[in-house]
Amino acid sequence: MIAYHDHEWGVPVHDDQVLFEFMTLEAAQAGLSWATVLRKRATYRRAFAEFEVSNVARFEPEKVEQLVLDPGIIRNRAKILAAINNAQRFLEVQGEFGSFDTYLWGFVDGAVVQKRRQSQSDLPATTPVSDRLAKDLKRRGFKFLGSTVMYAHMQATGMVNDHLVTCFRYHEVGH
Repeated sequence: MIAYHDHEWGVPVHDDQVLFEFMTLEAAQAGLSWATVLRKRATYRRAFAEFEVSNVARFEPEKVEQLVLDPGIIRNRAKILAAINNAQRFLEVQGEFGSFDTYLWGFVDGAVVQKRRQSQSDLPATTPVSDRLAKDLKRRGFKFLGSTVMYAHMQATGMVNDHLVTCFRYHEVGH
């Protein structure tokens, strides 16, 4: 968790494949701890074709059965099916906007939202922006990506700088 915080969390991401990876992992995490998902990340990469969206979008029922039996991932059938569905929806968004990055970052006008969090208790679970984003994703047919999951996604991918102002990463990732 320390390495993840110090090197990844909050760093602005504009690569569609990485954005899809985070979305898939965060949807899988729903109801579980992020530490559990991070421990399984390498296996997820293998199991989900290195998060190559077009490959995941074409997963067949046989692949779903294989994934349900893989102890290296979260073997929740609904979450696995959601990942495949979300890959298909992701491709639709790419087609409409040119990239998922353009779509996603449009919710924050293309710039990191700078917060000045003083303590962990200042961190919200959702925001009006994550509410709008989750609502739009749902309208587009995405699954397991509610407002709480999407706010975590916004934090992880640097759309919002929620490092505490006392954290050494606050100034490094926020500009």
